[in-house]
Amino acid sequence: MDRAEDDVRKIRREPTGSGCPVGRGDDGTWQVRGYPAARAVLRSTDTVQAGLGIETVEKLPAKIRRPVLYRDGSEHREHRRQTARYFTPRRVDEHYRELTERVTLSYLETLRTAGEAQLEDLTFGVAIDVACGVIGLTHSRPGIQGRLERFFPEKFGKPGLTSLQGIYWLFRQNTNWLRIYFADVRPAVRAHRERPADNLISHAEGCSEPEILGECLTYAAAGMITTREFICVAAWHLFTDDALRKRYVNGDESERLAVLHEILRLEPVVARLTRRTTGPVEVPGADGPVTVPAGALVDILVDEANTDPEAVGTTPMAVCPGRPATTGRYAAALSFGDGPHRCPGADSAMMETNVFLGNLFALEGIRMLTTPRVTFQDEIGGYVIRGLRVAVDKG
Repeated sequence: MDRAEDDVRKIRREPTGSGCPVGRGDDGTWQVRGYPAARAVLRSTDTVQAGLGIETVEKLPAKIRRPVLYRDGSEHREHRRQTARYFTPRRVDEHYRELTERVTLSYLETLRTAGEAQLEDLTFGVAIDVACGVIGLTHSRPGIQGRLERFFPEKFGKPGLTSLQGIYWLFRQNTNWLRIYFADVRPAVRAHRERPADNLISHAEGCSEPEILGECLTYAAAGMITTREFICVAAWHLFTDDALRKRYVNGDESERLAVLHEILRLEPVVARLTRRTTGPVEVPGADGPVTVPAGALVDILVDEANTDPEAVGTTPMAVCPGRPATTGRYAAALSFGDGPHRCPGADSAMMETNVFLGNLFALEGIRMLTTPRVTFQDEIGGYVIRGLRVAVDKG
């Protein structure tokens, strides 16, 4: 596929077939790439989560409470209702902004002292510290970044008992679970049970420690890993586009957030969402409504939906902050999902990104030394950015 003249994307994904808004593949899986159709599937009450290892989670005993990501229906709504207050815009501004500023300045001081650093190391450190504050993982032993790096590697294997590679991967991940449990989750749970605090772990009253471990790792994947990658790709855009960087640096907070939302629309960290229908779902097609039958597996191609010109307007592959079609809550289109499973941490992620990049680009002589490499996590259409080395005038 030829690259459009206005295509400024850093993340180059392979095309996935026809440009039809909704269609059924040869393997029976439905693919949705049109924005209205994707939003209809995500908002439908006749769909449930699929993919993301949910098949393994469903094999757990019924008495074990699933993490919120793997729940649907009334259980999911109640879970989200109970934790919603931790992610409101007011909460983010009043409780998490100061923490984000503090840890950002600490990591950037490390950069100033050394003169150079890998950006992904700085962003992961900030993402971990902020997410741990929200979750309540505040009594960890030293080395949490290394433990999380091992648990969320650049390349994932496929666990199983049918090959030596699968057995090795299963053993490795179980070992990593135990490391995080004993070094991070158990100390936090015990501390917060003795002295409850206003965080997610203290809120999880009545849950077993393994259940809390699962919840913590879910929030870690959603709040640490994705934010780390987005900060890196947003920085990459700003380093290589002088006009965009000037607009960001000189803008007020609303202007800066508009820039970041537009980059995220173009570069969604999670570009594949999967649902299974529990009843017929009608979605907009090219020639009228299309009915996806009950029991169908549906892949929502977020990156393609986000660049649907009928939804986002002209030059969909360009960074145009403040697009009339994608303003407010949905300025990043479907990059945070939609419907019942829309990411609750959207406001926190954007605040964190803006605080970090605002301080990064305020540094004297900040510059990018190396173009990063990009690898992919195919199941979620995610990208991993490594090797983006930055330098600054030493302080």
